[in-house]
Amino acid sequence: MDFKRILKQLLASFGEQHIRYALIGGFALGARGIPRSTVDIDFLIHHDDLQKVQAVMTSMGYECRYQTENVSQYVSPLKIFGEVDFLHAFRKISMLMLQRADEIKIFEGSLTARVLKVEDLIGLKVQAMANDSTRTSVDLPDIEMLMDRYREELDWNTVQEYFALFEQQELFSTLKGKYHHAE
Repeated sequence: MDFKRILKQLLASFGEQHIRYALIGGFALGARGIPRSTVDIDFLIHHDDLQKVQAVMTSMGYECRYQTENVSQYVSPLKIFGEVDFLHAFRKISMLMLQRADEIKIFEGSLTARVLKVEDLIGLKVQAMANDSTRTSVDLPDIEMLMDRYREELDWNTVQEYFALFEQQELFSTLKGKYHHAE
């Protein structure tokens, strides 16, 4: 998948169409300085922009392979364009995530993309593990790398709220003890 080419096209179209989005998943981790291989691009998008996203994706030759109230998955018949997945923001917490997203330079500064805050990336990873325990082997190391890198500037209260929301308080306590060093 040609990530730079696809993101350049998508971000331009999202801007033209005023689509509210933020990068999530493995690519967002990379944008936040956590190296992580990935095979697709993942976005959080405002639910009200779904029709615009559908139009953008089909105009680029993607086919919608799967869609529910919560997610959409688009796949291109051309391998170079790969797969693009969308998580739909319509609940209060995911709408706040979109609002808080930062603009970050990617590809050595040649593109700027909105990327979820570190706390919100951690929150999505906690949710993924709570929904499917088989994801723990991928998501827990990602959480730990984010906590390690951002330990000083992390809003630990927000992170704790995510762990509490998914009944993972014990795990939070363990991780906070490992990565947060009170002064």
